[in-house]
Amino acid sequence: MRILLIEDDRELAEFVRKGLEEEGYAVHACFDGSSGLKAAETTAFDLVVLDIMLPFLNGLEVTKRLRLQNIAIPVLLLTARDAPEDVVKGLDAGADDYLTKPFSFDVLLARIRARTRSSADRHSLVIRYADLSLDTAKHEVRRGNTLLKLTATEFSILECLMRGAGHVVTRAHLITSVWGERDISDNNLEVFIRFLREKVDIANKKKLIRTERGIGYSLRDY
Repeated sequence: MRILLIEDDRELAEFVRKGLEEEGYAVHACFDGSSGLKAAETTAFDLVVLDIMLPFLNGLEVTKRLRLQNIAIPVLLLTARDAPEDVVKGLDAGADDYLTKPFSFDVLLARIRARTRSSADRHSLVIRYADLSLDTAKHEVRRGNTLLKLTATEFSILECLMRGAGHVVTRAHLITSVWGERDISDNNLEVFIRFLREKVDIANKKKLIRTERGIGYSLRDY
């Protein structure tokens, strides 16, 4: 599971990041609303943990902008205010849940599990984009009616790209998602992408895997 943490209190953010990583989550942290919104717009995440009081853009505005772009990623708001009207504002903005500060880390974990469970179930079978289909249970990929023979690493890279289809997936996010904490260079990633392209972007088919120079890669059908 990939979590975007947007929290301007760096000490709290580091505490939450370390705790979540120890639980097996991949965490990307941002410290203001503007950079957090950009990360959510350009990279695929399974959940956003979002403070309301943030520099540049507050958490409510970040949530509203995500929903206006039809980005349906679950949003868990962190708030120091528990008055009913404040909770209502957060939910009306498009948030899925809220947690009042100070909070128990175990409660945060429980809220995260609850909000990502349905998302995991939705993505547990077949992911489709354009004429690509990826079956996570059978570990099969097809381009139209053609079965593609991918290695386990190529499959994981393509799955990450397909979950973020239409958006840029950064090199750092790909490396973390596929290899975890292993020391993989950008050059090594480029080699795997080249092998994957040779299998996915086959003759007489539209090229789907795009290089986003200086940032990462994307899967686009236009």
